[in-house]
Amino acid sequence: MSFYNDRVLPRLLNLAMRNKDLQAYRRRLVPAAEGRVLEIGIGSGLNLPFYGPGVTEMVGLDPSAPLLRMAGGQAAGSGVRVRLLEGSAEAIPLEDASFDTVLTTWTLCSVRDAGAALAEIRRVLKPAGRLLFVEHGSAPDAGVARWQDRLTPLWKPIAGGCHLNRPIEALIRHAGFGLPDLHAGYMAGPRPFTFMYEGRASKG
Repeated sequence: MSFYNDRVLPRLLNLAMRNKDLQAYRRRLVPAAEGRVLEIGIGSGLNLPFYGPGVTEMVGLDPSAPLLRMAGGQAAGSGVRVRLLEGSAEAIPLEDASFDTVLTTWTLCSVRDAGAALAEIRRVLKPAGRLLFVEHGSAPDAGVARWQDRLTPLWKPIAGGCHLNRPIEALIRHAGFGLPDLHAGYMAGPRPFTFMYEGRASKG
């Protein structure tokens, strides 16, 4: 792993994801997690303070060892029973139908194969389990979408593989999930970076 990816990028991601405009999404979404929870892309653990008393166990998965070390510090004071695992969303090292909730926050943009990751999420969810997500992705406005396509090849190398133009709703539906609750719209900031998808998906 390069010096940038190993030492610089984890700190940049931790700082960027502390953006105060993201806190409202965390406050709405994370407390809805219940039972045994898997958080894909736990990063530095910024969601941990928002989990509610309905969580019996939380497993945090991330491919970055430096970010997991940061998450360990957050977990120690969170009051949530947390187990941290280094691994890929495209090959989740956990058993079938074993989680009540899977949570992703600004994660599907950066996994190499979002379709494979969603298939794995569906595999580890219990039949009545739910996927809770907030992601940024492709905008419905043609002009903004063209800028997302232009910027993504430049943005990916400096932002941990982040795609600005992934069609989040279509990817989730294509993976076989139902979407009874979906909200989409722009957050404050430059439009190519801020079209958000927030919702709850059923395994179906």
